[in-house]
Parts: sequence; C-alpha cells; structure tokens
Amino acid sequence: MSKKLFAATALLVAPVVARAADLDGAALGLVWAVPFAGILLSIALFPMLAPGVWHHHFGKITAAWTALFLAPFAVAFGLGHAGALVLHALVTEYIPFIALLFALYTVSGGILVWGSLHGSPKLNTGILAIGTLLASIMGTTGAAMLLIRPLLRANEGRKHNVHVVVFFIFLVANVGGGLTPLGDPPLFLGFLKGVTFGWTFVHMLAPVATLAAILLTVFYFLDRHLFAKEAREGTLKPVDRSKDRPLKLHGKRNFWLLAGVVGAVLLSGLWKPGIVFELPGAHLELQNLLRDLALIALAFVSLWITPKPVRAGNEFNWLPILEVGKLFAGIFITIAPVIAILRAGDHGALAALVRAVSGPESEPLEIMYFWMTGILSSFLDNAPTYLVFFNLASGDAATMMGPLADTLLAISMGAVFMGAMTYIGNAPNFMVKAIAEHRHVKMPGFFGYMLWSGAVLLPCFLVLSVLFF
Repeated sequence: MSKKLFAATALLVAPVVARAADLDGAALGLVWAVPFAGILLSIALFPMLAPGVWHHHFGKITAAWTALFLAPFAVAFGLGHAGALVLHALVTEYIPFIALLFALYTVSGGILVWGSLHGSPKLNTGILAIGTLLASIMGTTGAAMLLIRPLLRANEGRKHNVHVVVFFIFLVANVGGGLTPLGDPPLFLGFLKGVTFGWTFVHMLAPVATLAAILLTVFYFLDRHLFAKEAREGTLKPVDRSKDRPLKLHGKRNFWLLAGVVGAVLLSGLWKPGIVFELPGAHLELQNLLRDLALIALAFVSLWITPKPVRAGNEFNWLPILEVGKLFAGIFITIAPVIAILRAGDHGALAALVRAVSGPESEPLEIMYFWMTGILSSFLDNAPTYLVFFNLASGDAATMMGPLADTLLAISMGAVFMGAMTYIGNAPNFMVKAIAEHRHVKMPGFFGYMLWSGAVLLPCFLVLSVLFF
C-alpha cells in the first residue's frame, strides 16, 4: 500500500474509530446481550451438565460466544467500531483488571503459612476474621490467595468443609474489601473518579463491620454444629498433636512486593501528570500504564526471588488465574452493549430498571440503588456496574460525597457485598473455587452456590436495608 493511500485510509477510519467505544445504548436492542448471557449460562450449566467438556474447553466456549457477538457487531457497525470496542475493553478495563489480579495472585502465592492447623470452629472463624481484616489492606484477591490454602489444609480431614470455603468467599473475597479503594475494584474505580480514601473508610466502616459480625457469628455456630456432628458420627479424624509443628511464615520478602502493589495502585490514583496516549477507541493515561507495568514487574520479581519449595508448599499453579483470565476476557468484551443500554437510562431497553432507582421527583431512592446495583453486580462484573450507577446518580465525586452521600454509600455497599452472590460477581470467587476443587473439595455448582448465598446473604442484606436506608 502506498503512503498516500495509507494516509487517506487512516483519515477516513480515524473518526469512526474514535467514536467506537461510545456505544449508543438507546439504539441497541437486548438481542446484543445474548452472547454475554450465553457466557453466564455456560459458566452456570456446563460444570453441572458436562464438567469434562467445560474443564478442557472453557476457553474455547468463551471465545465462541465472544465471536458470536463480534462478528454481527462488525457487520452492523463496521470493523473499525468492532476493533475499537475490543481495544477499549482490553486497554481500559481488562488489562488493568488482570494485571492487578496477576500481581496479587503471584505475590501472595509466594507467601507460605506452614505448620499444624486443625480445622476447629474457633480456628476457622479466626482465619476468616483475619482474612476479612486483611482484604481491605492487600485486596480481596491478595488476602484470599494468602489464606485459602492454609484454611484448606486445616480442614482436609473434615467431612463437612464446603461451608468453610463458601463463607470464605463471602467474607474474605468480598465483604472484607469494603473499607478501602484497595480492597475491591469498584471502590478503586470510585477512587480514580475522585472519591477520597477517607470517605470510603469512614462511611463503609459500619456496614462492613455489621455484615462481617453477622456472617462470622452464623459461620461459627454452623461450623460448631457440623464439627460436633462429625464427632458423634465418628467421621472426624483423630488429631495426633504430638506431631504438631509450630506455625512459620515463609517467603516474607513478598510482603515488600505486596507493599509495592499497594503503592503502584495508590500512585495511579494520586498522581495525575496529564499525559494521555490516544489509541483507537481508548485513552491510555501515563499513570495507569506505569501502574500496570509495575504490577507485572512485581509479579515477575516475586517469581524470581521466591524459593521453589515455598510455591510447592502452596501447591501454586496457574490454572485459577488462567480460568479467570479467559472467562473475563470474554465477559469484558460482551458486556459492552449491556453497560451501554444501562447508561442510556430512560432511552434504553432497560429503562424500567433505571426508573426503578428514582422517585416521583427524580430523587434517588437509596434502597433501590443498593438492591439494583447489587443484583446487577451479582451477574455482571461489579466494577463496571458500580460506574454505571455512579454516573446515573451524578457522576461528580464532590456531589456524590456531599448531598448524595447516602446514594454513594448504597452503590458502594451493593457493588461490594452482592458481588458475593454468584461465582462471577467478583473475580476472587472463581479463583477460590478453582483452588478448592484442586484440593478435592466438592464445591457446589453455579446454582448450588446461589442456594448458599440466597439462604445466608439475602437475609443479611434485608437487615442492612433496614439499618442503613
């Protein structure tokens, strides 16, 4: 191709590409949400109906649904729009998302808690409580990856251990991340939008403490009941404490790398040099680029400095992060029209859903923001769902922290807490499930897990609705 022809082509394509990421949700029908729904149904049904097929081909199934969306989209809107939509999803959402998960998964996988742990109700409740506190400091992913393996080892002799992992997902992989922007991706997005670190901590402290206290209490009495039942039935393996070894922490240098991860994330929210790289359909800011590069570098440093026996003791492998990476690549691409329809508000195909969060005078209804943000966060990724309702309410951080503080609290609570309702509500949920299954814990399927979350969490959310709205 000649230089002149290339230049002419670029001039023609550029305006189309520049607008590609800005989908007009008002012009989209719900048929564009079918591939996204297909991925969710595949995650729900394949492990139950055809587990062997799903285990070996989940990446191909996800890719097929993604192609089923992109091919018609390219025909309807042009290759430029389709390419820019993919680039926007990857650059502004998926790569930052997976880079942070990759760093936290790799670094925390280099920290080994080793010694004799016996899964009693008091010990299990204590580990869940510690993980809940750590989640807001090192992120739900970091805390979950640090503690899930010791917890599984402690309970491998128990007949009933599924509930331990389920409550671990509730508390460590979700609720515990609600105190700071470092804890959970939705709050981090709010931080990048201008919501201060202090506002999040002060306003989320009471809801997080309340929900965590309820769940820890329920777990303790449930675990005590099952522990006693196992003892009566004789299925509880006898413990030979003469062979107990003291607890030791290996790979402690990785804590410095975790501090580096926290620093990189904070820096990207506080440092605004104003340097932006324009890509087709996406704006890449310098601080975000450096953050993602730093996160990846820290992960590789962890791989370099951590002795192999430490990772072997953790039974560290790449399967959980690969599963999350493949599934969420498809989710982030196919979710685009769903988010666009929601952003269209009264003019979109989901107008009834949007109108449900406003009163007769268009005033925000906090309890509805809580439940609608939460319900959608259960099935969509909770980070973009948070942004949708943040922008729907106002979009201005100062207004949201001031006159609309109760609305921002409702959105934050819904996104963080109800991400625990399904395996796909928050990325660490799937990672914990994959690690538990690798350790031969018979985790419930998609709908089985929802029976747990519905029975335990929904009554808690009703209590929160009464207390805070």
